[in-house]
Amino acid sequence: MKADRSGGPDGVLLLDKPAGITSTRALAKAKRLLGSLKGGHTGTLDPFATGLLPLVFGEATKFSRFLIDSEKSYMATLRLGEETPTGDTESAVATRREVDVSDAAIEAALRSFLGVQAQIPPMHSAVHVGGRRLYDYARAGEEVERPARTVEILELARLARRGDDLDVRVRCSKGTYVRTLAQDIGARLGCGAHLVALRRTAVGGFDLDQAIGFETLEGDGIPAARLRLLVPEVLVASLARLDAGPDDAVRFGHGQEIGAPSGPGAEVAVFGPGGRFLGVASRVGEGRLAPLRLVSTGGAKHPDFA
Repeated sequence: MKADRSGGPDGVLLLDKPAGITSTRALAKAKRLLGSLKGGHTGTLDPFATGLLPLVFGEATKFSRFLIDSEKSYMATLRLGEETPTGDTESAVATRREVDVSDAAIEAALRSFLGVQAQIPPMHSAVHVGGRRLYDYARAGEEVERPARTVEILELARLARRGDDLDVRVRCSKGTYVRTLAQDIGARLGCGAHLVALRRTAVGGFDLDQAIGFETLEGDGIPAARLRLLVPEVLVASLARLDAGPDDAVRFGHGQEIGAPSGPGAEVAVFGPGGRFLGVASRVGEGRLAPLRLVSTGGAKHPDFA
C-alpha cells in the first residue's frame, strides 16, 4: 500500500463481507475505516451472501477490471423443493414441492451444467435493460425480456446433502449468477430450489483465507488498517511483465509508446527501475506498447527513476 498526495490510500483490500449488507454499503464502510474518498469494488455480492469481496482504493481503481473479469469460486447451499421469486432468501417462499430425488440424479444434474452455456440474468439484479436496472423493474412489479449471457461453469461439485439442503462448490466465469444456477438446477431436478447460503471463497488468484472482516479493521484504526492494503499491482499479476529502463519509463509515464520484445498477451504490466508499477499497456504492433492505464506519478521526472 502507498498513500497518494491527498493522504488517501492506494491499494486492494480483501474484505470478508458479512451477510445483510450490500456491496455498496460495505464499500462505504471500508472507505470510512480507511479514511478514503476514492474506492470501488470488483464485482458485487448479494446482500445475503458472504465472503471475499475485493475492494480497490485510489490508484488501484484504475485496474479493477482485471478482477471483475476473473473467475470466482463459491460454496453454496441449495434448498430443494422450495422456490422464491429472487432465487435466494431475500424473498419469501412462493412454491413448495415434494423432493423425491436420488443422489445419482443430483450428480447427473450437476454434471449437465458444466461448460459454456447461456444464462438469463434474474429480474432482481443490477443488469441494465432499456436504460434501467432490472431490480427497478422488479420492484415496480414488471418483468421484462432479458438477453441471455454466455457464462461458463468450470466446476460444480456436490459436497453434502442434509435432508433437502444440498451443499455444492461452484467455480465459474464472470457474470454468473449462482442463484440463477440454483433455480436452474432445481428445475432440472423437477422439484425447484433456491439458495439459502452463498459464500464466495476465491476471486482470481485471491482466496478467502487472505480476507479480513470489519471487526479487525475497526480495531486497527486508520493508519494500521491502511497497512493491510495490498499494492495496486497485485491486480495485474496475471499479465505479462515488462521492466522498462529509465528513459522508457519516463516516456511511458508521459503517455508515449515504447518498444518491447514480442510476448504473450495483448496487454502488459509495465514497471520502471526499482520495480515501480507504472501501468498497463497494449501491444499496438510488432515490438511496440501503447499506454492504456497509467499510475499517477504526481509529476515525477526522470531522476525519480534513477
